Amino acid sequence: MSGSISDGVAESSRPRLPEEYFRVPGSARIWSYWMSGKDPYPVDRSAGDAVVKVYPDIVTMAKQSRQFLIRAVRVLAGELGVRQFLDIGTGLPTMQNTHEVAQSVAPEAKIVYVDNDPVVLAHARALLVNTTPEGVTHYIDADCRDPERILAQAREVLDFDEPVAVMFMGVLGHVDEFKEMRSIVSRVMADVSPGSYLALWDSTNTSAGIVQGRKLLEKFNFQYELRSVAQLAACFGGLEMLDPGLVPITRWRPDPARIGETRPVDAFGGVARKP
Repeated sequence: MSGSISDGVAESSRPRLPEEYFRVPGSARIWSYWMSGKDPYPVDRSAGDAVVKVYPDIVTMAKQSRQFLIRAVRVLAGELGVRQFLDIGTGLPTMQNTHEVAQSVAPEAKIVYVDNDPVVLAHARALLVNTTPEGVTHYIDADCRDPERILAQAREVLDFDEPVAVMFMGVLGHVDEFKEMRSIVSRVMADVSPGSYLALWDSTNTSAGIVQGRKLLEKFNFQYELRSVAQLAACFGGLEMLDPGLVPITRWRPDPARIGETRPVDAFGGVARKP
């Protein structure tokens, strides 16, 4: 649920989709608005502005979520030597997407993106392309709640006998029930080989402000479940957590130059290894 609908896309090349797609707010489009401040669809701007009024930190969270992704992918591709990434719930493309970060470290890296938003799909076809000749960048049109479809299609691109970094970056709140959310993560991680990794972050119900913002979004027909930190921790059951564990995303291995910008936000993330 991240990205910018306008970054790097000329007006004439933006997707031409039926008007009905833009009559209600879209989660990926609202998130892109919070990240970049630019969005062509008034319904998304209205919803986004309404939430900012009651929970201004959502803008910080959106931008810091991308920084968490960048740091996590750099560690996975660099320090940990991962060459395959399954990014489930891609969102709209923006600067420093998973394939750009991974292939800048490991040019041969393979990245499979997964999303089911038609706007995301249209942009992905145009923007989520290899940055290196030897790399692979692929897109699957599937819902995060359909792990069997995701796994079947991902196997056509990725070698599941080798380690895969599975990524759920701010997407699991679209799953209403905690039990189902936990099952989705477990199902995907069950299929990847030992030595694979889970990288996950999501919004948490750790302040009154974010709970109020979440309730406000319901008026715009937008539902996103906030989890407790303990519920997110349960997704890492049976895995070996990397330091510093499950922490606010601003405090997960912050860049030294940004050490002063690690104020916690209502979003926790971590990376763990499958033994």
